[in-house]
Amino acid sequence: QVHLVESGGGLVQPGGALRLSCAAPGTDGTTFVMQWYRQAPGKQRERVASITNGGTTDYAGLTKGRFTISREDDKIAGYLQMNNLQPNDTAVYICNLQLRTGEEWSSYWGQGTEVTVSS
Repeated sequence: QVHLVESGGGLVQPGGALRLSCAAPGTDGTTFVMQWYRQAPGKQRERVASITNGGTTDYAGLTKGRFTISREDDKIAGYLQMNNLQPNDTAVYICNLQLRTGEEWSSYWGQGTEVTVSS
C-alpha cells in the first residue's frame, strides 16, 4: 500500500507564495507521474499541474506562469511551488501519484493540504 504524505499548505496573503510537497516514504520506485489537483469549496476538483517521468510539465491555464511543478529523480517525491497566490487559489490541494511497478501503472491519491489565500 502506497501512502502519500503532503505538506506545505497554510494561510498566505495575496501575492504570497507556498511550496507544497508530496512524497511516498517507504515506497520503492522512480518511474512515476505526479499531478496536483485542487478543489475549492463548492467546486469540482480541477487539475493544476502535472509532470511526467521524463520531466515534461503541463499546467492549467489559471496557474501557468505562477506555479512550478518539479520532482525528484531518485525517490518518489514532487513539489508545487506557488507564487503570486490569489484568493481564488484557495482550495485543498491534492497530490496524485501514478506509479509504475513492473508493467503496470497504479494511481494513488493523497489526503490533501489546505491552502488559504486571504488578507
